[in-house]
Amino acid sequence: MTFIETPNAPVPGGHYSQAVVHNGQVYVSGILPITPSGEKLTNATIAEQTEQILANLDAILQAAGSQRNKVLKVTVFIADINAWGTVNQLYAQFFGDHRPARSVVPCSPLHYGFGIELEAIAFLE
Repeated sequence: MTFIETPNAPVPGGHYSQAVVHNGQVYVSGILPITPSGEKLTNATIAEQTEQILANLDAILQAAGSQRNKVLKVTVFIADINAWGTVNQLYAQFFGDHRPARSVVPCSPLHYGFGIELEAIAFLE
């Protein structure tokens, strides 16, 4: 088991790793819209929050030795399901032709008042 930590994504705010690699898979912890320098994008638009989360996902996957086209499953937690159209559009642009399994979970509220959180499972190769 390998614990992943990269300075190119936000430092964990609690007792967890950005990701864990085990048996050829990468388990990415919930990613919030926080910049690698620690800026919380609480007042940013849902589009800006989503873009930051996806950039953080890329950085964590790279640090783990994986990449976005190796993502198997994504879970998206969203505070306002009415924002789903915007999130889905950015998500589709990010993944392109790759279509990982996905769950969308409407919830409220998210930590720090964020509009979105994302977690993922990917593989190595």
